[in-house]
Amino acid sequence: MKSSEIYYSVGALLYSPANNAKIAEEIASERFGRKYSIALCLEDTIKDDRVEEAEKILAASFRELDNMRTYRHFYIPKIFIRVRRPEQIRKMFTALENSADLLTGFILPKVTPQNLEAYLKYFAQVKRKANKDLYIMPIIENEEIIDPQTRISILSEMKKKLDTISENVLNIRVGGNDLCNAFGFRRHNTETIYDIRPIADILSDIVTVFGRDYVISGPVWEYYNGKGWDSGMKNELMKDIQAGFIGKTVIHPKQIELVNKSLYVSKADYDDAVSIANWDAENLVSGSSDKSRMNEYKTHYRWAKQILFLASYYGIK
Repeated sequence: MKSSEIYYSVGALLYSPANNAKIAEEIASERFGRKYSIALCLEDTIKDDRVEEAEKILAASFRELDNMRTYRHFYIPKIFIRVRRPEQIRKMFTALENSADLLTGFILPKVTPQNLEAYLKYFAQVKRKANKDLYIMPIIENEEIIDPQTRISILSEMKKKLDTISENVLNIRVGGNDLCNAFGFRRHNTETIYDIRPIADILSDIVTVFGRDYVISGPVWEYYNGKGWDSGMKNELMKDIQAGFIGKTVIHPKQIELVNKSLYVSKADYDDAVSIANWDAENLVSGSSDKSRMNEYKTHYRWAKQILFLASYYGIK
């Protein structure tokens, strides 16, 4: 289990194409609020023949944002670069120059046991040069984990490699739409990804392998307008938490508030978590603060620590 608030603080991760030349001003004007993270994507959102152009725009956006913060006060989110290939980690870190101080880390798409070694090699190079902590967030979305006969061994092999730098793995992320695409699935706004059993089974295995040691973020919800988009997202967010996911990739600013609200901690959970984390009674089992359920120190301590991290960052309902 991660033992620092930062691993629980990514929350709503807003995706933006790296070639969005307006992104620095949008961040500085606090268009997206004051509690979100952002991913500047060089992968799926960029055409193959426009990658170099997008890299230059991304670097310029960092420099612009770095300059703006010298004379304007605004919320600076955790900023990640989603690369499309391992060597871009070193290339983009170098291109950012002094503005690299704004960078939180890199998102690694479509990780496999094979390409993970290259990702980690280039990350190690920039980590040595950085004057701050840097993180990675690998995305598990490759079709090779679909086969149930080999899935657990592939996931376990990836975890073994990530465990070598576990303190720098901020979140594990999952590519729900990529996994759905392998089958030709697409959920409607009245359905959740957990209603698609083959995908739900894959997600369950990811949590089983990684969930004890890492924070795992929920898959993107692709609806942001029209009747029922928000109630559908609230339903999936509730099931995300029940399934062991914290936070969510978002593709529209309207989704940010829903993710943040889903991470608020109930007063009853908070009171129980405080009691469990600070247990000083002789007996290690006791009724909850409202006398509605049983608290047991040895079986609820990890839950309590997680609740306290979430309450500290997101707040209490």
